Amino acid sequence: MIEVFRTNVIDPKQAKFLKDQVVNRFNGYEISFDLEDCDRILRVKSQEGLIQPDQIIKLFNEFGFMAQVLPEDYPRPVLHSLIRNIPVNNCW
Repeated sequence: MIEVFRTNVIDPKQAKFLKDQVVNRFNGYEISFDLEDCDRILRVKSQEGLIQPDQIIKLFNEFGFMAQVLPEDYPRPVLHSLIRNIPVNNCW
């Protein structure tokens, strides 16, 4: 299972810190950040079962960060721009 979150993490050091916190607290989770994306994406993958998005959000909040689950049908500006050949200059 994979869960995708929007975050307010901007610094790679913050991302590493949060990644370590998630991995230490939740066995079997694989974490990656895309800080270049306008939504500063966090991807959480688990081979062992369901992901607990509420617990990840709570963990982020404990350290002063925001995380919000993105629905599967969330419109991605880059994808839409590629399809329509429209330049992307802001986030949804």
